[in-house]
Amino acid sequence: MASIPLKPQYGPTLGRLLEPRWRSAAPLVRSLAIAALCGLLLLVGGAVLALLPASYSHGGPLPFSFEYKGLYRTAPDPGGYVRVARSAGGLLSDSYAVAPLRLGAYSGSVTGELPLFASGYALALASRLPHLRLEGEGKTRISSTLGGYEVLYSTTLHARKLYGRDVMLLPERPGARRGVVIEMLSSQPATISKPVASSGVLERPLKTFAFG
Repeated sequence: MASIPLKPQYGPTLGRLLEPRWRSAAPLVRSLAIAALCGLLLLVGGAVLALLPASYSHGGPLPFSFEYKGLYRTAPDPGGYVRVARSAGGLLSDSYAVAPLRLGAYSGSVTGELPLFASGYALALASRLPHLRLEGEGKTRISSTLGGYEVLYSTTLHARKLYGRDVMLLPERPGARRGVVIEMLSSQPATISKPVASSGVLERPLKTFAFG
């Protein structure tokens, strides 16, 4: 392809200025320059990827997805689907995990069944987490199209106080029995009116969670 002619007052181009030096450079110098340029491109590419949110998609009978940023994939608890987290000073700072939820047969709406399920869930939670203190529970809505039921609590792990929020979600269709529990922990103080994931690094994965 022919180059676009430049007016004399705008030339010569940088390429023409550097061409004689490039041609006269030793092969080793050229190789080092090319390697440095490739390294710079990789560095810029890595920085761009670090700034962009990552995403997770789960297939199977109950597909779901969410986005996250500033969190890193780690091994989920036994039986769980996925977990992303981050640490500070070797201690857990924030954690977001998705685990399966299965309800027994029920009549009526799921909004009446979830509070009953949450009672047993809270007892099981207390057996897993030391120094658990239940802070509250109730209906919640994480987006304009998806609502569920949440259990709020605080606990202590490795001498550090953490605040928890576990959200139970099912696809919004009659008689749904299979869903998920989104289990969140954060070292950032939380309250009933402003629970975990109301802001901060856990807000994105919660707000972007969707079935399908």
